[in-house]
Amino acid sequence: VQLQASGGGLVHTGGSLRLSCVASGVFVSINLMGWYRQAPGKRRELVGFIAPDGLTHYADGLEGRFTISRDNSKNTAYLEVTRLEPEDEGVYYCTAENERETTFWGQGTLVTVSS
Repeated sequence: VQLQASGGGLVHTGGSLRLSCVASGVFVSINLMGWYRQAPGKRRELVGFIAPDGLTHYADGLEGRFTISRDNSKNTAYLEVTRLEPEDEGVYYCTAENERETTFWGQGTLVTVSS
């Protein structure tokens, strides 16, 4: 499974963005798709994940400004972030789990938040 994340860039504080993650390659099915982020100098942390039926789980404190969705017909997951804060700056990574419960990682997309 190859994952291509996109949608990062420069966003002003208080703005919004939508990241996309497309899964491609050889697989029978994509199960959980997730998003992680890593701020400069900090550890990578979970943002949340979404099951094929649309059920979502978010890390504590992130639900509300972060919304994960997916389009199974396109093997694509989305992460929408609203009211961006400087602390949201970092590299955002997507993950996908295939039918063998193997998790794959994308290369990450950089989000820069300017005040």
